[in-house]
Amino acid sequence: MEPQATDRITLTGIRAFGHHGVLPHERTHGQQFSADVTLFLDLAPVGASDRLADTVDYGAVAAAVAEELTGPALDTIEALAHRIADRCTTDERVRAVEVTVHKPMAPVPVVLADVSVTIIRSNR
Repeated sequence: MEPQATDRITLTGIRAFGHHGVLPHERTHGQQFSADVTLFLDLAPVGASDRLADTVDYGAVAAAVAEELTGPALDTIEALAHRIADRCTTDERVRAVEVTVHKPMAPVPVVLADVSVTIIRSNR
């Protein structure tokens, strides 16, 4: 049995302006979103080689996440988190991903600091 990957790469606070939401003004005016992404993978190969080719390029991951945050509008941040997770697991070295999408300006009838959704997806 193959051991579970406990190594991880974490990207925190990727920010971008998007137009996600169910309300018309969210689609028209947009708002700031952010995402935190943790990739679970085996980092032993890059530890031994010290070559970028032997790991996941976190700069490329951050750019891909930002593209999803600014990309085609979705009604829910749940769907946005899922789309980000799908994008992150296209690399077969990523065994699992945890994605949290933050919507700090969510239109709710009370004062709050943030609304977020977290999903975990496996690539196996």
